[in-house]
Amino acid sequence: MSKKEPKKAKAPKEAPEAAPKEAGAKKAKPKGPQEPSRLRTRYTKEVVPALIKHFNYKNVMAVPKLEKIVINMGLGEAVANAKILDVATDELGRIAGQRPVVTRAKKSIANFKLRQNMPIGAAVTLRGERMFEFLDRLTSVVLPRVRDFRGVSTKSFDGRGNYTLGLRDQLIFPEIDYAKVDKVRGMNVTIVTTARSDDEARELLKQLGMPFRQ
Repeated sequence: MSKKEPKKAKAPKEAPEAAPKEAGAKKAKPKGPQEPSRLRTRYTKEVVPALIKHFNYKNVMAVPKLEKIVINMGLGEAVANAKILDVATDELGRIAGQRPVVTRAKKSIANFKLRQNMPIGAAVTLRGERMFEFLDRLTSVVLPRVRDFRGVSTKSFDGRGNYTLGLRDQLIFPEIDYAKVDKVRGMNVTIVTTARSDDEARELLKQLGMPFRQ
């Protein structure tokens, strides 16, 4: 009887060659930490030491700071024309650099033909770097563009360290195209701080460049 021939071992399959990389292709570099804005750097290096010296704070944590900035635009005419809301929210988004939210009526008012939950405005809340960048633009670029500007009032504090500034129109912002504006709309800018008094908040905003009226 003939002996069975031993089976030959199969040669291992060759791994498919990797597709050649396209010429000029670069690996995506991970994004590093965002650099602090100019006003935030100024707050840390200049404003904090100045406030400590002015109010004799014993702890750096007691130094007042910015918490948030709320920009609110009332749109009472949106009751009759809902398209106005789209235009206004687009303008507010350009000004703030952040998408605003639609504010709605909390109750119905028959005399104004206003029903509960009807859209009547737009608002946006800025924090962190966007907050500092907006305040920097507001004090150094926007307010000086106001006609016959002589400074902002020092009487608009609420007694708890928060300041509200009223702006009559959106055209003072360079982000708004004058040719595309259908109607002048005002807005309120509320700067919320951690200050315990109006005096502390006033000095904080003054150090940050707010041009208060003399």
